[in-house]
Amino acid sequence: MTPPIYKVFRLGEWQDFAKSGSFSGSPDDRRDGYIHFSTAVQVPLTLERYFAAEAVVVLAQADAAAAGPALKYEAARGGALFPHLYGVLHARAILRSERLVRGAAGFTLPSWVGGAAP
Repeated sequence: MTPPIYKVFRLGEWQDFAKSGSFSGSPDDRRDGYIHFSTAVQVPLTLERYFAAEAVVVLAQADAAAAGPALKYEAARGGALFPHLYGVLHARAILRSERLVRGAAGFTLPSWVGGAAP
């Protein structure tokens, strides 16, 4: 079984995705030409590094296999392999999601975030 991948959404992005059922990417994603995802072990640093200014985000767990060949694992931050989706994310690929509120110690991850990088 392919481990799930994770997408952090700003609240407005998530609300738009929930209404439309598809997501073509954030401004950063569109600039880079793919939708940025993280593996379970990469989520904490992604939250800390790229979402530090956000009070609320939505963390979504997606079925990596549902992306098919449009999903590529490519070297990025520190040479680690990150999942990049060269296409549109459809709601049917989302396994679960949770709204995360920043606390004094940052975001607390839900118990369903686990696993190892590929």
